[in-house]
Amino acid sequence: MTVREITSCLEQWAPLAYAEDFDNVGLLVGNFDQTIERALVTHDAIETVIDEAIKEKCNLIICFHPIIFQGLKRITTSTYVERVVTKAIKNDIAIYALHTALDMQLHGVNKGIADALQLNDRSVLVPSKGSLLKLNTYVPNTQLSNVQAALFAAGAGALGNYAECSFTSEGAGSFMPLAGSNAFVGEKDKRHVESETQLQVVLPKHDKSKVIYALQESHPYETVAYELTVLENSRTDLGMGCIGELPKPVAEEGFIQKLKDILGTPMFRHSSFLGKKIERVALLGGSGSFAIDAAKRHGADVFITADLKYHDFFKAENSILLVDVGHYESEQHTKKIIMEFLSKNFPNFAFISSKTDTNPVHYF
Repeated sequence: MTVREITSCLEQWAPLAYAEDFDNVGLLVGNFDQTIERALVTHDAIETVIDEAIKEKCNLIICFHPIIFQGLKRITTSTYVERVVTKAIKNDIAIYALHTALDMQLHGVNKGIADALQLNDRSVLVPSKGSLLKLNTYVPNTQLSNVQAALFAAGAGALGNYAECSFTSEGAGSFMPLAGSNAFVGEKDKRHVESETQLQVVLPKHDKSKVIYALQESHPYETVAYELTVLENSRTDLGMGCIGELPKPVAEEGFIQKLKDILGTPMFRHSSFLGKKIERVALLGGSGSFAIDAAKRHGADVFITADLKYHDFFKAENSILLVDVGHYESEQHTKKIIMEFLSKNFPNFAFISSKTDTNPVHYF
């Protein structure tokens, strides 16, 4: 196996195109053509994890959090990040991070807690913007079906539970082939008018390169006229956080205790109890204060997240229970989810779940 084979599969599951702009995802150390014997899956690629990879003879680490988050100006081993990078390079270990590319997926970071709570009717809490594009192009009428088929095969035209969606309108296109051209129709230095169809399709952002390649390969013109537009429409299956319904309403204290049991955590920080049953649950693994208002708009009874500041708790405003379960705790199921995906797609390859506890926070 090569790094490319494994990461290409991961990127079909969690496309890097949807990672947040501030993030640093993908291959951080190593090269895509590197041959991989065994791979270690971890939450954080800290120094003790590198040591574990060396011991287990793994030359690829697949992690959730990127070890290199901000730019490195020097590698002197004076910081834990520099020591990790140095040791990984020295031992020919590649490091690949998913982070917000997986955060954006409904089947990603929040799935573990949602499954444990048995949430029904799940949907994205904060839909991703700019994830849909519209392609507008012009095709000779005789070639329309060929171009449509190629675009659909490349991933365009999918809307919710529908496939091969497009809009067409007929018109006339004009052009003059000049010296050096190899025109599909028309004569050099003469303006030609061709019966054409305007073809419009919607496509997911991560399929942009594939769809444009399919357009240029299938279109008969040597110079293809097209435009891409970012749509305001949001995909209901892509974005931050998750919201769903419990099988039956439960009291606040009972809900908190169940959550402690699920996460194995001795204590949580939370806003004031409201004296009502919990039924509609919003959750967002990691730092989620930005989604408090979204949880309230969706009518959630409780919002489970991490890294809430003092003033964030005032935003509950006696309308929602805010629960800060801890950053690592809220994301702790991620390693298992990644392992399950890889084991399913590469059943004969050695993926090892790291035994290193990378949670830097302790309770006394």
